[in-house]
Amino acid sequence: MPESKTKFNNNRSIYLAVSFLLSMLLIGVVGFSIIEDYSPIDALFMTIITISTVGFREVMPLSFGGKIFTIFLIVFSFGIFAYALTTITRFLIDGVFHNYFKLNKVRRRIENAKDHVIICGYGRNGRQAAIEAKQHGFEVLIIEQEDSIIKEFLDDSKIMFVKGDSTRDDILISAKVDCARALITTLPNDADNLFVVLSARELNPGLKIISRASDDNSDKKLRRAGATNIIMSDKIGGQRMAKLIAQPDVVEFLDHILIQQKSSVSLEEISFSDLGCNFTKKTIRELGVRDISGVNIIGLRNKKGEYLLNPSPDLEICCEDKLFVLGTDEQIDKLSSLLSDMKQ
Repeated sequence: MPESKTKFNNNRSIYLAVSFLLSMLLIGVVGFSIIEDYSPIDALFMTIITISTVGFREVMPLSFGGKIFTIFLIVFSFGIFAYALTTITRFLIDGVFHNYFKLNKVRRRIENAKDHVIICGYGRNGRQAAIEAKQHGFEVLIIEQEDSIIKEFLDDSKIMFVKGDSTRDDILISAKVDCARALITTLPNDADNLFVVLSARELNPGLKIISRASDDNSDKKLRRAGATNIIMSDKIGGQRMAKLIAQPDVVEFLDHILIQQKSSVSLEEISFSDLGCNFTKKTIRELGVRDISGVNIIGLRNKKGEYLLNPSPDLEICCEDKLFVLGTDEQIDKLSSLLSDMKQ
């Protein structure tokens, strides 16, 4: 059930309960005022002790008409009072009231979300993707429909989430897919991932979309649907296991750089499209990346999408190129700062 529908049902229950209760109070006050000529406060007192069945004495002895009216008021108000009391108590005690404000807070954050990462499905893969994205400084928004997982999100006000089926366009729109930086879909069913990719690509043609795939035949379909990258968890896992036998030190070295959360060494990409054309037609040697920061250039991706490993120092840089550099966190930060200063 989408979050908006859940909210509507909760609101409708409390509105109905309060409306029924107020209606019975109004009927009782008007009835006692007309039949017994009570003052407004006496009529209200009589109405409350009647519908709540607390058993206090009446303000004044009732006439025959007053007794008949009281009987009908008790009969018709008993169920309404019990329903109202139960609903209001649940709203206040069971967390509905508390969650209502949490949901409003999350909703306001989503309304202002921009350049965020949407993760569809919060299973094992989705959970890990969210952790990694946060560690890289991205705002994460999760689309999930399992109530047990949504309950986890309600306990953490820092998590942005939308409850619903991520294959539906309206759910993706409510997650601000048009303003998102990237979308990761980790649903267990390849067909569902395909629907998500199709919808997301239509809603945001420039979006980076990463999809999980289980079946080898799904790879091409997902790419045709608009996925930028396809990750086959089982295949990657099997390859890594085999590599650990053949080249264990190489795998552990790469894990140390790419996967370990507290690694002191980083592998980063530098896009020259973000730095303008100040570096166009300069060679890697003229950039002096290692001299000014200490990082090492280990690869380059050119405008054709081709990868060059250990590029030559005499290679000229174009605006569309990306450099892959390896260094400590301090060296990477120093390089980023120096390139930003050179841009200005």
